[in-house]
Amino acid sequence: MLDTPSPPAEAPAPQAPPGFVRRLALGQFGMYLAVLAPVMGGLSVKIQHLVGLDAAPAQLGLVTGTGALFALVGQPLAGRLSDRCTSRFGMRRPFLAGGVVAMAAALVVCALAPNIPVLLVAWCAAQGAANVAFAASGATVADHVPEARRGRVSGIVGAVTPVGIMVGSVLLSALPSDLLRFAVPAAVALVLGLWFAARLPDRVRTEAPDEPLNPRSLLLSFVFDPRKHPDFGWAWLSKFLIMLGYGSLSGYLTLFLAAEFGMDDTDEQLRFNALANGLSVATLVVASVVGGVLSDRLGRRKPFVMGGGLVMAAVLAVVSATPYLGDAGLGTLLVLEALLGIGAGLFLAVDSALTISLLPSQDDTAKDLGVLNIANALPGSLAPFLAGVVVIPVGDALLGGAGYSLWFGLAAVFCLVGALLVTRIRSAA
Repeated sequence: MLDTPSPPAEAPAPQAPPGFVRRLALGQFGMYLAVLAPVMGGLSVKIQHLVGLDAAPAQLGLVTGTGALFALVGQPLAGRLSDRCTSRFGMRRPFLAGGVVAMAAALVVCALAPNIPVLLVAWCAAQGAANVAFAASGATVADHVPEARRGRVSGIVGAVTPVGIMVGSVLLSALPSDLLRFAVPAAVALVLGLWFAARLPDRVRTEAPDEPLNPRSLLLSFVFDPRKHPDFGWAWLSKFLIMLGYGSLSGYLTLFLAAEFGMDDTDEQLRFNALANGLSVATLVVASVVGGVLSDRLGRRKPFVMGGGLVMAAVLAVVSATPYLGDAGLGTLLVLEALLGIGAGLFLAVDSALTISLLPSQDDTAKDLGVLNIANALPGSLAPFLAGVVVIPVGDALLGGAGYSLWFGLAAVFCLVGALLVTRIRSAA
């Protein structure tokens, strides 16, 4: 009787380079800590110190909204240049290191700004530099992490983002001055970002692309054709709307507390902000890690993204009613922050893995990720602009002081529509 040959052993699944995910997570943590701590309360408190509470909403919207334009430019432009880079130091490292250094310097200038114009210029510089670094670090996931493991890595990286928010909120509450509230997160980002850049097993491009760099190719850094890549287009729009809704509360929480709950003391605002974000992050981290692992095991992405968006929509709808709950309003707000973390965790755990699988071209990874990351970075700065300059003043004027309720109700609609748009994505499960 002949022996039946054994089937060949399966080749082991490819792995990311040793230590890469850990360094990526820490680098992302540092960068998010530096750029989100101002958005989470540092800027609103700084602006209250400069112009007072009454003028703060509009000035905060002006500063963050203008900075959003630099985020809009920085990511895709840096992505395009990174994909073409032939530096002996690698394709991503020069943009990562340079962006982190410039961001840290600009944040220190924000802290020292004596007036709104200086703060505006410095914040725009910080946003542009940060998004150069984010474009490069995001491209390293597509460079080094196999498709089958991106859900898990996406969950880990998605978890460190809110950890950065939580630590930033604690630092805002604990540090005694505007200078330290900006400079300490900037220093952490500088150390961790440069460490990630130095240890990165970067790709080195030895030949320049065939297509020359010209104004047309630079303009194409900011666009893609949704007719040719409709799933990527729906994923972009879904991500943008959900992140716009999610950023509605974090950017305006301190001013919301002052206007609707009589919390005029900025130190008290920051303490409540730290507690609320701590609860949100605790639930977000658990939901993000669990969601990422389950997504890989089930081979499904869309249900997690859609479910997270629907949870956030429901929570924000209730947030809009908290000013009418009297003494129970603040306690309810804390519970809602925890529930918001669950929704955000499910979304952040899987969204990156879903969208990376839909990239239009493997030859333009960083450029396409830069376009995609606009949907991630822009809402965090655009939300305060829409709230402070448009929605809250209009709501106060037309609805008898209900501007914040109108804003959070609108944010719930953003999340709801973004979640439903996931159903339009056809080429992913």
